[in-house]
Amino acid sequence: MKRRSSVAKLTKLKMREANDAEYVGLESGVSPRLENLNKVSIIPLVFLIFYEVSGGPFGVEDSVQAAGPLLALLGFVLFPFIWSIPEALITAELGTMFPENGGYVVWVSAALGPYWGFQQGWMKWLSGVIDNALYPVLFLDYLKSAVPVLADGFPRITALLFLTFALTYLNYRGLTIVGWVATLLGVFSLLPFLFMGVVAVPELEPSRWFVVDFNNINWALYLNTLFWNLNYWDSISTLAGEVGDPGRTLPKALLYALILVFLAYFFPLLIGTGAVPLDRDEWSDGYFSDIGKILGGVWLRSWIQVASAVSNMGMFVAEMSSDSFQLLGMAERGMLPECFAKRSRYGTPLIGIIFSASGVILLSWLSFQEIVAAENYLYCFGMIMEFIAFVKLRFDHPTASRSYKVPLGTAGIILMCIPPTILILVVLALASFKVMAISLVAIFVGLVLEPCLKYSEEKRWFRFSRVLDYDPTE
Repeated sequence: MKRRSSVAKLTKLKMREANDAEYVGLESGVSPRLENLNKVSIIPLVFLIFYEVSGGPFGVEDSVQAAGPLLALLGFVLFPFIWSIPEALITAELGTMFPENGGYVVWVSAALGPYWGFQQGWMKWLSGVIDNALYPVLFLDYLKSAVPVLADGFPRITALLFLTFALTYLNYRGLTIVGWVATLLGVFSLLPFLFMGVVAVPELEPSRWFVVDFNNINWALYLNTLFWNLNYWDSISTLAGEVGDPGRTLPKALLYALILVFLAYFFPLLIGTGAVPLDRDEWSDGYFSDIGKILGGVWLRSWIQVASAVSNMGMFVAEMSSDSFQLLGMAERGMLPECFAKRSRYGTPLIGIIFSASGVILLSWLSFQEIVAAENYLYCFGMIMEFIAFVKLRFDHPTASRSYKVPLGTAGIILMCIPPTILILVVLALASFKVMAISLVAIFVGLVLEPCLKYSEEKRWFRFSRVLDYDPTE
């Protein structure tokens, strides 16, 4: 067991090149190095972030249905300043302060203690697994028009399980492979919208962009759509230990991904609302493929449908990587049994991948709207703790080593956190009673689960070991 508890040791560890993939061989208790493990470079990292946050414009259609073109466009311009940019800045600072697997779990543990660090990990992991349950379902939904047998019944269940297992195996084979696959899928998914923009130019009518009806706005759907499509910037922090030179690479990748996500949302919305007569009822999941048919013909619709399906594969593998490495990071700090820290021969967290895949399969029966609302609710609670940890670490350790630091003083970072906190409270208030009840039960399970795990450690029912345990407060 190796312990690092002082600020000096924490800083020293962060300054070494490192994150050179040390791990404990759990069978022998030895700590060999994974010297041949390839680190993730900046281009795959950008697309991993892109897929953890976005994956393309698929799913933004509901914003037009909920509020009309003007508010939909303004939402994707203004919302990043309220939410995405602050979350990305916090991730860049704390991710370079703690360039290790576990990410936000480590941040909250350092600021508020291991109990609340565990609660952060539980809520964020569960939120991520709920989110990931969407993607195999959406993939089949895009294909069922071409293959009707996938609409329901045994063929759909079989296809769902096969797809989940195939993408899970891809995660098992290594994060570097996942990163480059995400890059290829991302380029392929965005290309049809570039072409759609070219063919739409003669049809554009700018007056359509300014249509708004304040008497007919579904605020809950509007805010949930914006929130779901523009959050999860902090997910990349859970695998920061697998990034080459994270102190420089992570902030740059977050900046490039932020630009890419904005363009991937705003440009298709601008084209779709400006080139096609408005029918708000038609603006739901998959409507971009219909716009493609109107503007470019059947072949463009088919291209967008395939790109939509492929995008869901990219989001699945990126999200599972984040979730599984989070569990690995928690195990390295003694929050979970040490089996979760065990790596495969490809350097991937074997048990974490299995648990994350199992959660996806168990939750895949939920509806799209229920999944989005439930994950948003849990995610909001986790983000509140993240904001508190960010401010507290600035107060308690203003001179601690940070390769990147948000260029604001203490008062500035507090002000930066106020708008997203208000947004969180609004999203929580708009949740349905069913979503609220399910989410609160899930939170209660986490509150009870942590002491149960501690008790099992005392009774030696499970083996726990701290490979890394940083506490900058000591």
